[in-house]
Parts: sequence; C-alpha cells; structure tokens
Amino acid sequence: MLNVEDKVVIITGASSGIGAATAKLLAKHGAKVILGARRTDRLEAMVKEIHNAGGTAEYQALDVMQRSQLEAIVQLAQNKFGRVDILINSAGVMPLSALDQLKVDEWDRMIDFNIKGVLYGIAAALPVMKAQKSGQIINLSSIGGHAVSPTAAVYCATKFAVGAISEGLRQEVGGDIRVTVISPGVTESELADSISDEAARKGMQEFRRLSIPAEAIARSILFAIEQPDDVDVSEIIVRPTASPY
Repeated sequence: MLNVEDKVVIITGASSGIGAATAKLLAKHGAKVILGARRTDRLEAMVKEIHNAGGTAEYQALDVMQRSQLEAIVQLAQNKFGRVDILINSAGVMPLSALDQLKVDEWDRMIDFNIKGVLYGIAAALPVMKAQKSGQIINLSSIGGHAVSPTAAVYCATKFAVGAISEGLRQEVGGDIRVTVISPGVTESELADSISDEAARKGMQEFRRLSIPAEAIARSILFAIEQPDDVDVSEIIVRPTASPY
C-alpha cells in the first residue's frame, strides 16, 4: 500500500478491539508494528500470528497511565527499527455512569487513560518525529467527542479533549508531522466490559445492537496513513450505516 510498507508503527491498546485489528491490518500491508498493552499474553499471541503470516511485529508491556512506559516503547521502536513513523493512541476505557452516582474513581481513571495517556504518548513520540522531520500521530476519539449523551458526560469530556489536543498539535507542528483523529461510532470492542453501573451497562447493550466490526475502524486508519505525505486527513468519523447517533 502507498505510504504504508516499512513504516514503523506503535499502537497502544493493541491487545483487543480497534488496536488489535489495526495491528493485523497494517502488518498485512507491510508495516513494522510495535504493540503495547497490559495483557502481554494476548500481545505475544498476536505477534506470533503476524510473524507466521510473514509480517514484522514486536511487543512490550504498556500501561498508558505510566509515562515512563510510553517512553520505553518508543525507545524499543528506535532500538529495533531506528525510527518512529506513526503513533496510534488507541488505548481507552469507558466506565459509563450517571454523574449523580459519584463514581469519582472511575472518572479519574478515564481522565488518566483517555487524556493523560494520549498526552504521554505524544510527549514520548513527538521529539523523535521532530528530529526525523516526519511522522504521524493518530488519536482515537469517538462520536462521544462530538455529542454528549446521558451517563457518558465524563467519557465524552475525555474524547472532546482528545479532539482539542489533536487540533492544537496539528496547528503547532507545521508541515512535517501529520495529526489525525479517528472518531468511531458504535464498534465491537471490550470497552463496555468496564461499565460497573447497571443502568448504563443495559443502555450500552442496546446501543451496541448496531455495532460495526473493529476492522472497519482499522481500514479508516489505513486510509489516513496511506495518503501522500503532503496530505493530512485531519479527522474521520466512522459510523454504522443504520445508526441514528
């Protein structure tokens, strides 16, 4: 694929969902993928699968709430392949609940994962990309970054923040580094597994009846990457065709 083969790509949240689907798709098209997540057993199995298919992949344990671990996975990419072409900030959590449930610990976790995790990834990769005078940072937002719904106020706030951070970064980095936001609609993933509030969990189960596969989002990421270097796809929203949201 144009502009994909041999690119060195770091993917956070790569053990499942959109991160895993993206890793497999990019490796299939010749990218060198470095996978990060907390569940290293899944990463190990995925790397073996990619190797068996003739692709190139490495993995490392990664908790995006730990800045040092993002610095370490960027260092792994440099040590193995000499550069970092693309960072995909895919890790995130979504423990929805109404605000009056006062699930403050869950609010803190979403802020740490969904906002600070993205910022830590940028902080680790941006100096490398600036030194190379090239690179692309792809941040996963959500349709929740465009409209707020009940039980999702804090989650949506984190995804609005991802959009704001991405747009600010795009304006600041000039012509050498591309910045892309991918905003999925309802997509098959394990995000809903973190919902502890029973009413919010039932609402999400109904919402997910129209979900599209994670591979659909992976294809949009591939599209953004494969454009010529002078073309920056700033944002893509991908929804199920039948979804009203």
